[in-house]
Amino acid sequence: MSQSLKAAIVQQYSVPLAIGEGMARVTRATKDAIELGAKVIAFGEHFVGGAPAWLRHHAPATLWEHPGTRDLHALLLAQALRGDDPRFQPLQWAVDIAGVIVSFGGYERVRGSLYSTQFLLRPKAPVLRHRKLMLAPGEPLLLGTGDGSTLGVHTAPWGSIGQLAAAEHWMPLARAAMHHAGETVHVAAWPALDDIALLASTHYAYEGRCFVLAAGTLLTRHDLVHGYARAGGGDGPGLALLAALPEGALQQGNSAIIAPDGVTLAQAGDRPVILTADLDLGDVDRGLGTMDMAGAQSRPDMFELRVDRRPRTGIVDIEDSAGESAAA
Repeated sequence: MSQSLKAAIVQQYSVPLAIGEGMARVTRATKDAIELGAKVIAFGEHFVGGAPAWLRHHAPATLWEHPGTRDLHALLLAQALRGDDPRFQPLQWAVDIAGVIVSFGGYERVRGSLYSTQFLLRPKAPVLRHRKLMLAPGEPLLLGTGDGSTLGVHTAPWGSIGQLAAAEHWMPLARAAMHHAGETVHVAAWPALDDIALLASTHYAYEGRCFVLAAGTLLTRHDLVHGYARAGGGDGPGLALLAALPEGALQQGNSAIIAPDGVTLAQAGDRPVILTADLDLGDVDRGLGTMDMAGAQSRPDMFELRVDRRPRTGIVDIEDSAGESAAA
């Protein structure tokens, strides 16, 4: 018996750097998608906070101690989401009332480090986080890498949903771990989708026999400069760095919703849009009838995957025989 689920990708311009305003935009756009009947709503990577385009489009920004990069890093640290951040609350209320699931990418602060995190909000439950495991070139200057403790899925009444970001979709073992979790819907978050990103997302859908929401965003130099001002950056060195970026579009969206057989159900161009599709969830089981790479075709007699899901905090306190901390 088939069940239909309406899914949506919100492809819009974000408010870079100004995290509070970015969260407000996610909440407004989520309500718009709910009005269209969507039950699963996805935003692209770094929708809240904006992608660090200066690391990709301006080579001097990757130099050690670059003043503009340091300024933008400090600004994001001050703005980033933390723990049970109260800025989640308006979005959580919308999720609770409508009974929907929302995935968006943003910056998370843990102690003194920044992470690129996919946040999954689900009805009347804590926020499910996935911290990016594989960073793009240049990003290690800004971001830390996640660990296996955030490689999880959410189980909804209609099935399971998980999320990965960008180059993680080229990590065979990360894909295998997620496929083994039995995703019905997968959010593939990207800054924007070029041909290779679309190929990776389509491959993920076909290999994992799941629906993929390949979500991209829109970004221009003007957005970054405007966001810097909204975040209180003033006339610091970060402004000069952002002004040196190329004019025009830095990210062009091209989001897509892909079925388990690899067929594209809907695709956006390079303009703001709420992209929707009705997912026939019966297609998941019908696809598994011919290929199940996490089960019948996985050859567990030959291959075994071990996933370390322990959180890596970097601190382990070892007590001596008297029960006192070694650091005391």
